[in-house]
Amino acid sequence: MTAFHEFELIEWIRSQGGTSHSDLLGIGDDTAILQPSANSELLLATDMLMEGTHFTFPPATPELAGRKALAVNLSDLAAMGGTPHSA
Repeated sequence: MTAFHEFELIEWIRSQGGTSHSDLLGIGDDTAILQPSANSELLLATDMLMEGTHFTFPPATPELAGRKALAVNLSDLAAMGGTPHSA
């Protein structure tokens, strides 16, 4: 498997899937905005964290790494004015 940097991976994903008429703001920003139906919008955030860059085992624990992953994605949703409903 070829190693990708974050923005290379985003560009590769974008090239594979294209966009849909229901994408209000596609991938590439911190949060994608999708419109699954006429009366709803769905915000999707999927930031990647890497050991050695964003945390190190030890001293970090799996619980702390998971908490950080949740926090950075919730922050992206909040920046777009979203309210989380599931994680």
